[in-house]
Amino acid sequence: MRIQEVITALESWAPPVLQEDYDNSGLQVGDRQLEVKAALVCLDCTEAVLDEAVRKGCGLVVAHHPVIFRGLKGLTGSNEVERILLKAIRHNVAIYAIHTNLDNVIDGVNGEIAARLGLTGLQVLDPKAGQLRKLAVFTPHSHAEAVRSALFVAGAGRVGLYDECSYNLEGFGTFRGGEGTNAYVGEKGQRHTEPETRVEVIYHAPLERSIVAAMKAAHPYEEVAYDLVPLLNAHSGVGSGAVGELPEAEAEEAFLARVKRVFGAAVVRHTALRGRPVKRVAVCGGSGAFLIGRALAAGADAFVTGDVKYHQFFEADGRMVIADIGHFESERFTMDLIQRRLTENFPTFAVHLTDTVTNPIHVS
Repeated sequence: MRIQEVITALESWAPPVLQEDYDNSGLQVGDRQLEVKAALVCLDCTEAVLDEAVRKGCGLVVAHHPVIFRGLKGLTGSNEVERILLKAIRHNVAIYAIHTNLDNVIDGVNGEIAARLGLTGLQVLDPKAGQLRKLAVFTPHSHAEAVRSALFVAGAGRVGLYDECSYNLEGFGTFRGGEGTNAYVGEKGQRHTEPETRVEVIYHAPLERSIVAAMKAAHPYEEVAYDLVPLLNAHSGVGSGAVGELPEAEAEEAFLARVKRVFGAAVVRHTALRGRPVKRVAVCGGSGAFLIGRALAAGADAFVTGDVKYHQFFEADGRMVIADIGHFESERFTMDLIQRRLTENFPTFAVHLTDTVTNPIHVS
């Protein structure tokens, strides 16, 4: 398996354009064109994890957290990051990070947390702006279905939980071919009127290139008339955090005990209990305190996340329970998620989960 094939599969799921400005996701070490026999999936690519990759013959490490997060001014092995990079280069092991771009897709980190808690009716808690565009293309009636189908296959026409969504309007178009043209219909030099269908679809902006290419390939005209329009509409599947409903309301104590058990948390730091059942739950893997206001606005009874600071607990204001289960604990199943995704794409490619526990926080 070439490393680029693995990267393509990961980035079609969580496009790099979705990562936050401060992030550094992507290939950090290695040659995209090299062939590897196996990959090792982890949260953090530590020295111990890299040693494990070498022992297991894994030429690629797929990590959630980037090794290179800030600028490097040298590569001398003077700290852990530099030692990891030197060792990776020495043993020809590539390192790829899929971080906040995986946080920002609904079937990514937060979708996995929600699934582990049994949440349904999942929605993005804080939708990311500027993610949707609309394509309108004019095609002869005879080719409208072929063009629509090509757009759908390329990923256009998905709205929430629905797909193959389009709007179609029949009318007519006019054109006159000049010298050098080879028109599909009509006579060169003569104005032609053709019954046409206007097909409109919404799509996620990172898919634009492949969608336009698919449309042109299915269209009979040598000069395709189409419009691309940016939209202000929120993308229901892209953004920070997630919120959903439990199948049945739970007492707060029972909910917190289940959260602790499911995520293997040594301790759950939480706000005072309200004496009311938990039904609507917001989640955010990693450091999610920035979403406390969004969780409140979404009507959450509980918000499960990590890295909440002392004063941030006050922001719950008695309206919901904030449950801090720890950064590592909230993201621990991200490894399973990545492994599952890669195995679905490449059934014969060996994708291992690390045996190394990289949680730097210990509780006594």
